[in-house]
Amino acid sequence: GRHSMLPRHMHRLGRDWIAHLNSSQVFASNSPVFTCMRWAGHYPRASFPLPVPVDFSANWRFPPFFGPWRQFQNSNWQLDNFAQSSCFHLPNPSMKSEGEEPLTKKRRLSGQHDTPTPEEETDFSNQKEALCLSVAQNEKSDSNKKGTIKRHWEYFCQHSRTMKIFENKETDQSNRESEAKFDFTVMSYNILSQNLLEDNSHLYKHCRQRLLIWTYRFPNILQEIKQLDADVLCLQEVQEDHYRKEIKSSLESLGYHCEYKMRTGRKPDGCAICFKTSKFSLISSNPVEFFRRDIPLLDRDNVGLVLLLQPKFQCKTDAAICIANTHLLYNPRRGDIKLTQLAMLLAEIASVAPQKDGTFCPIILCGDFNSVPGSPLYRFIKEGKLNYEGLAIGKVSGQEQFPRGQRILPIPIWPKKLGISQNCVYEVKQQQKEENAGEKMEEAKLDNTEEIVIASEKLSSKLQHLFKLSSVYSHYFPETGMPEVTTCHSRSAVTVDYIFYSAASDDDAAQPGAEDSFHGGLKLLGRLALLTEKDLWTVNGLPNENNSSDHLPLLAEFRLIER
Repeated sequence: GRHSMLPRHMHRLGRDWIAHLNSSQVFASNSPVFTCMRWAGHYPRASFPLPVPVDFSANWRFPPFFGPWRQFQNSNWQLDNFAQSSCFHLPNPSMKSEGEEPLTKKRRLSGQHDTPTPEEETDFSNQKEALCLSVAQNEKSDSNKKGTIKRHWEYFCQHSRTMKIFENKETDQSNRESEAKFDFTVMSYNILSQNLLEDNSHLYKHCRQRLLIWTYRFPNILQEIKQLDADVLCLQEVQEDHYRKEIKSSLESLGYHCEYKMRTGRKPDGCAICFKTSKFSLISSNPVEFFRRDIPLLDRDNVGLVLLLQPKFQCKTDAAICIANTHLLYNPRRGDIKLTQLAMLLAEIASVAPQKDGTFCPIILCGDFNSVPGSPLYRFIKEGKLNYEGLAIGKVSGQEQFPRGQRILPIPIWPKKLGISQNCVYEVKQQQKEENAGEKMEEAKLDNTEEIVIASEKLSSKLQHLFKLSSVYSHYFPETGMPEVTTCHSRSAVTVDYIFYSAASDDDAAQPGAEDSFHGGLKLLGRLALLTEKDLWTVNGLPNENNSSDHLPLLAEFRLIER
């Protein structure tokens, strides 16, 4: 009697249910609640007595299963949410505080609104049972962290994190002379700037407010970094005041040296690259600003950072590794800006990575590229070329399935005064390379790389870059075909974060065509597996109690091979 009457739309909902369902089948005593209902953190399969009055529309009340009405009222449940979704989240019954209950999450993918066939329902039920088993096993093995989904390592080589290979006494002398090996790990992690979180609070309606406070989030992020213990960290959305006051000192206490580049505008965040001083020494640090006051196209304040690192191990010649980190523009409808920002970063890499013999040192490119797998921008990075003639600006990143506006990319995309060629190198160095190529034509035939460089300048709608890059992640789970997810919040769950690397010719995990055209090369030894959207919503998406960013950290282990 102390609970208020249900609002009108709840009564209407009751009538709608009864209108097309056989109440004797659905609401019979001890029948399961709709199988689509799920709890945050697990999928219960239990029977609940649901007595049904004769005049359901007038007298219907939520059964005790739903908990006190006040808790349900606080969850911001809306008819629109239910109508657009076959699933909705219920507050965990173990929560004691009203304010801790998560808000409902609106489903985003239009394909999920369709009514499933009986075969699809059976398949979904089987997948759900398998997921329940997986989550239950994880919770059992890691019971001290409730609601955590455990990620596992995927190895591509018999040597893993437990077998670091350096030059040692057990290695054959002849092998030591011909090849030196150096294993290291690299993490790419968008840690979610507190300022951006608060400016975009609509993306985190599914989260409890106490989980979104920086004083709660930072210890979680730091603990995650400690546990994964990467040798190199590429961090995005690093807020400047937090970096200055606590992030930098905390990472230095863990043995990292930190380099940071803040965005040029009013947004107080930026990119950081941190490396273990026990594994590397710094050769050079090269910040990249994508804002250009004299070029209207480049009016955004995103930045990049390129480091040249010297591994600390014995070798015959000076080995180096180029690490680049960036966070490209988000706006899905400004693919022209995204491609220009990427070209500027690639030009800086091309100026930093050359070795004395003319080849490039191994390159690792990390960041939040705000582009999905298979998009033109993604293919450009991996394939090294892109013909953008007739390409709509809104389709460059693939973020929107049906982009608004069909404005076509201009040819060329950026003005000549930017000083970057269509091959994504600085114009001065491009001219020097062409002059050197002309001198060598009398003595020898131009190699394939030089032919491509010259030809591409004649075709202004074709972009190229000089690196052969592979992606650490495959973006889909081979067993199920489900997409991997690197970010998950109230509006979307997609892959936008990547680790690209210049693969050695004997790297089985590399993409076809990623030849060993570098000074040595990188072999991918393993990676920390990603998750599906379904996995992440079993712990109420991101951020959650244990993962305090709306992105997952990406982590890979490489071997540097110098020949």
